[in-house]
Amino acid sequence: MRTRSRPSPSATRWHLALALAFALLFAVVGSGLLRAQEPARRSAAELMDVLMWNREPVGGPFSLTDHGGKPRTEEDFRGKFLLVYFGFTYCPDICPTDLVEIGRALDQLGPDGEIIQPLFITLYPERDTPAHLAEYLSLFHPRLIGLTGSGAAIGQAAEAYKVYYRKVETGPDTYTVDHSAYVYLLDTRGRYLGFFPPNTPAERMVTIIRSHLPAH
Repeated sequence: MRTRSRPSPSATRWHLALALAFALLFAVVGSGLLRAQEPARRSAAELMDVLMWNREPVGGPFSLTDHGGKPRTEEDFRGKFLLVYFGFTYCPDICPTDLVEIGRALDQLGPDGEIIQPLFITLYPERDTPAHLAEYLSLFHPRLIGLTGSGAAIGQAAEAYKVYYRKVETGPDTYTVDHSAYVYLLDTRGRYLGFFPPNTPAERMVTIIRSHLPAH
């Protein structure tokens, strides 16, 4: 009876090293292919160019949850003009400033403004729960509706509206969000009419909005 010879320790180590090398190669190539399949996130300047020159459609379907815990889609708001704003409740300055102006614009429009629905879509859903959105938005205007959802759902909405945003680490387990801050105006059929840049005063919003409202 013949016995099999065992491979030498050096041969065993060589085969193990070769197997590890191939595994590493496949892991690197595989991760590269996955990254290649992911859409590259566009810069703030690129997205601003799209908005300024209407190079692509703006707006579109979304599936989110409002600050009362109710599922919402864009179809829920048909028949209303929309003022859509993306931000987050821990935003230190620009978000609260713009929300104040949106509230002032609605008040200045009076009864004419009843056809307008303002929406605040959070870019930080991990912290902006429906309950927190409800408490935060009550500080600005009673008709504001806050929307949140999964990271993927927020990303889909942000992509539709050409919103730039990026989470930035500020410390251990703490973040802020760099983001564009435009107030989007859509008509009663969900068609994009234009945007107001950051810090647009309510009076300017009212002038532009009135030009789109049905004549009385």
